[in-house]
Amino acid sequence: MYESRHQKPIPRHHFVRRLITHGIISIALVVVSLFLGMAGYHHYEGLEWRDAFLNAAMLLGGMGPVNFPQTAAGKVFAGFYALYAGLVFIVAAGLIVAPTLHRMLHLFHWDERKNG
Repeated sequence: MYESRHQKPIPRHHFVRRLITHGIISIALVVVSLFLGMAGYHHYEGLEWRDAFLNAAMLLGGMGPVNFPQTAAGKVFAGFYALYAGLVFIVAAGLIVAPTLHRMLHLFHWDERKNG
């Protein structure tokens, strides 16, 4: 997916396109995850869609649920969704940071290779 250290760094417009692609993938991951959380809260806890959205969004944002689960199935769902939301946060952050970090390190090593 990325160029190796032996290849010339990609032009800036290709890098910007890569950043946009990674951003779109991150947004899609968050939107799908938000929908899954909403569906779970709606199904297992019987919450209205607005309340399900609020709970799912708060968990994805790292804040915790607003309405604490009342049913056994809802508690199990909320626990697994909280673990999943934490992983989604890490993956989305990695997707956004990876292209910039790769380019920075690639340019550093490319300059080192040219001058060395």
